[in-house]
Order: sequence, then structure tokens, then C-alpha cells
Amino acid sequence: MIQIYPAIDLSGGRVVRLTQGDYDRMTVYSDSPLDTARAFLEAGATHLHVVDLDGAKDGTLANQKAIAGIASLGSFTMQVGGGIRSRDRILRYLDAGVSRVILGTVAVRDPDFVKRSVDEFGARIAVGVDARDGMVAVNGWLEKTSISAFDFCLELQKNGVETIIYTDISKDGNLTGTNLQLYRKLAQVTSLHIIASGGITYEEEVLELDRMGIYGAILGKALYAGKLDLRRVLQLTKGES
Repeated sequence: MIQIYPAIDLSGGRVVRLTQGDYDRMTVYSDSPLDTARAFLEAGATHLHVVDLDGAKDGTLANQKAIAGIASLGSFTMQVGGGIRSRDRILRYLDAGVSRVILGTVAVRDPDFVKRSVDEFGARIAVGVDARDGMVAVNGWLEKTSISAFDFCLELQKNGVETIIYTDISKDGNLTGTNLQLYRKLAQVTSLHIIASGGITYEEEVLELDRMGIYGAILGKALYAGKLDLRRVLQLTKGES
């Protein structure tokens, strides 16, 4: 059964969403990350996906207090990404109650750090693969590299990474649907736990991702814009009508 991850993106202590990773196209949805997290949990969510956009952009810890507050709410699986580029920061989040940390830019810049982190922390380490035009993007999606996203995923698998969060940036925040063909190909060529992210807008997309064996799906703007109802999506993925 696919795991559903409602997304909470943080900037300046507020809950926001970007369109195609553009910091100049930011919509603020709430001044209270705690209230947003509570609402998701009350709807039945057992997993949360939290991103520190400020950390991803400039490496700050401006949203650490909000993240620790969310982690303290109860018993659920919470993964956090954004600006995690050192062992100290990994430990800081894990000690705060975060279930899994997501390495992004550092996974591209320093593959040995990823391997050391996986060796030490195992499945509590995931890697975010953010792709624009099939190439890996870094630094909060601001810079596109010349590294093939698919080749990068295969390399991560070789280095012992178990879970990736794969985002097609071109789809993110547009409410026009996700790239199902991309995830189908990924599922066929890797044994990774793939969490799909970017543009998931329709119930049928979630069910199709489930059918193709995708491990998880991150729901962001579609929830905030009312295109998807979290409670209903959770029921559908459990086979309930």
C-alpha cells in the first residue's frame, strides 16, 4: 500500500508553497505549521513530509523550532529535508524526533558523505532527487547540473540508499498532474523505495502510482488548493470507498 505524505514547506516560520521551485512565486498558506500538521494528523495521516526551504536555499536553521514542534506532536513518521549537509544537522533532527532525514545538494556534491551517513544511520537517511529536464537540480532547485537524474538514482542505490524522494520540478505546484511515465520507468529500473513528488493532483494518479509499486506519494499544493481531500485519499489507498 502506498504511503501518503502531506507536505509542509516552511519559509520564515510559515507554511508556504512554491511553483516550480521558484522562490519568487511563493504562496503563504498558514502562519502556524503546528496547526497545519495537526489538521493533517486529525485527517488520518500517519506520515508527514516537511521541507525547510530556507535551509535548502542558504543552509540556515531558521525553521528548526517549527520542525521540532511538529515532531513533538505524537507518534507518526516524519521525514525532513532542506539544508541537511552535515552529520551534526542529521543528529539534530533525529534527536528532535524526526524519523528520516533527506539529503539533497550534499548528496550530489559529496557522495562519500551519503555513504558514510547510510553506513551510520541506515534507513533513516533518504536522498531527494530533484530533476529539471531530466537533470539533477541543487541548492533549492536554483541550479541545474549536468548529472542525469536516472543515473544518479542508480548510483545512490549502489551506495546503499534505500529511499529516494524524486521530484519533477516542471510539474511541481502547477496542479496539472504528475509525470506517471517517469515513475513507471524508475520503478522498473531500480529497487529503491521511490516517493513521488511534484504535481500530484488527481485521485487516479495516486491509485496508479500505487498500482505500479511506488512506495510513497507527497501531496502538496493539491491539498492546500482543495483539489484533493486528504481523508478521502487515505481511504482510497486503503481500499475503502
